[in-house]
Amino acid sequence: MDSIWEGFVKAFALILSFDRELLDILLMSLRVSGSALIIASILGIAMGTLTALRRFPFRDTLITVLHSCMGLPSVLVGLLLYLILSRSGPMGFMALLYTPSAMILAQVILAFPIIASLTHSAVLSVDPIIRLTAQTLGATPFQAAKAVVHEARFGIMSAMVAGFGRAISEVGAVLIVGGNIAGFTRVMTTTIALETDKGNFALALAIGLILLAVSVCINLAFYRIQRRTTAGRS
Repeated sequence: MDSIWEGFVKAFALILSFDRELLDILLMSLRVSGSALIIASILGIAMGTLTALRRFPFRDTLITVLHSCMGLPSVLVGLLLYLILSRSGPMGFMALLYTPSAMILAQVILAFPIIASLTHSAVLSVDPIIRLTAQTLGATPFQAAKAVVHEARFGIMSAMVAGFGRAISEVGAVLIVGGNIAGFTRVMTTTIALETDKGNFALALAIGLILLAVSVCINLAFYRIQRRTTAGRS
């Protein structure tokens, strides 16, 4: 019990001292996961909206695949990306392996189906009369879809929060394709795994607390946006 308490004390000391290594790891994590979120959100929201509002061949199959991929094993994604990005792989000429770009790509693959599937459900839950009313008033198909997406914005924001949570908490895939290189590809989750194995519980706990704080802040920000918008409409 004393060692656990001592670990927390040292962890808070590291956080309050604004340790340079800690800040570098935090910034790298936010850079990688933030970039992945932007890319996955653009692709996922577009795909989710398309599958909810349009009918096309193999649509149901695509929706099933998206739902199934929400639980993709991260180590499998990491392994496949490693084989693709390695020197002997089809994309080896791009020299992306063990770079932040490879980590971003891995997180996009993991976050995309979550955002697409939840966006699909959010758009489907919107009352069809909104789209019909927009079309009756002369809106183009794009404008009508935009109106539906606007009504589903809270569900879509929840999808983005879920996608970000999946990305920033990822360990296996980013460890395989990023290599956990100090000062270059080391992020919060891989550092926690590494420092725990080394017995450096103070740094691992400090990063874990920061990771928890980031998650809480993201959810609080979403809640405040939702509350302000709801208050403005009432």
